[in-house]
Order: sequence, then C-alpha cells, then structure tokens
Amino acid sequence: MMSLSRFFACLLLFSLAACSTLYYSGLEKIGIPKRDVLVHRVENARDTQEETKEQFKSALEQFTAVTNFKGGDLEVVYKKLNSEYEASVAKANEVSDRIAAIEDVSQALFDEWEQEIAQYSNASLKRSSQQKLLATQAHYQQLITTMKNAESKLQPVLMVFKDQVMYLKHNLNAQAIASLKGELGTLQSDVSSLISSMEKSINEANAFIKTMEKK
Repeated sequence: MMSLSRFFACLLLFSLAACSTLYYSGLEKIGIPKRDVLVHRVENARDTQEETKEQFKSALEQFTAVTNFKGGDLEVVYKKLNSEYEASVAKANEVSDRIAAIEDVSQALFDEWEQEIAQYSNASLKRSSQQKLLATQAHYQQLITTMKNAESKLQPVLMVFKDQVMYLKHNLNAQAIASLKGELGTLQSDVSSLISSMEKSINEANAFIKTMEKK
C-alpha cells in the first residue's frame, strides 16, 4: 500500500507535469514551439554558467586576498568573504534551476516528436524525421552531460568556502588566516577545474544552439 508521503509526492509530480503541459500548450498557441523554448533555456543556462564562472573567480580572488591579510579590521574582511560565498551559492542554485528547466522542456519536446513520427504515412519522411530526432537526442545528451559535470564541481568548492567562512566568523584572528592559507592551494585547483568544465559546457551549449537553429 502506498504511504501518504509517497502519495503526496506522486501527486506533486503529476501536478507539475500537468502545469508544464499546459504551459507549453499555451506557448504553442501564440506561436512559440517547444524547440524555441529549449533553445532559449539553453541560452539562459549558458549565460548563467558564464556569470557563475566569473562569480567563482571573484570569490577565489577575495579568498586569496584574505590569506594575504596584513592588518586591519578582520570583521570587514569576513563580511566581504561571506558576501562572495553567498553570491556563489546563489549562482550555483541558479545553474541547477537552469539545467532542470532544460530537462523539463526537452522531455516534452522529444515525447511530442516521437508521437508525431508515429503518425507519418510517408515512409521516407518518417525515416528522415526519426534520424533527425536521434541526432538531436544524441547532441542533447552530450550537452546535458557536460552541463551536469560542470554543475557537480560547484558543491565541493562551496563546501570548502563555507567551512572557511564559518571558521573565520568565529575566529577573527591570525590562526583563522593561517587556516585559510592551508586551503588556498586546494581551492585554486578546484576552481580552476570548475572554470574549465564551465567553459566546456558553455561551448557545448553554443554548439547545440547553432545546430538547433539550423534544423
């Protein structure tokens, strides 16, 4: 027997799916097909990743600046670092939201495409449409895999930032600065890897957009 919590979880998923269906149907009625929505969301995700890349660069620069602290008000230093951390968290969440939005519309697009292929009476047109669908799905899978790989590198960096920001908050002294210095090398390496993955994802998004605009 289904538990009450599972029942409500299923109900929520059904409601969200129904809302998405109505939303896409409404857009198509005003001349905006799912394909255009997908391209637009990939563009948004690409732009957000570019912004996120720059934000994490900025956070690393602030972190590095703190490790070079020579004197002054440590409270001010902490506030600047915490502000960079919070901005990085916000951008990381935005990246995840953008990816989820892409997955939602892509599923709706591919489901619709498959249903329409089954309705062809012309074998040649049916075969051509099937080939285009498979090619688009393959390119899409490459895109979403690259995006999720970049996304997966966000949390490890944020965890290190969070630990150090919290430690500095309660230990505004030279010992805290020494702790930050100890993590600097790891952070530099992790952020460098993150930026590289983000750039790869951004390039993949541009390639996907270009391909979709040709179809």
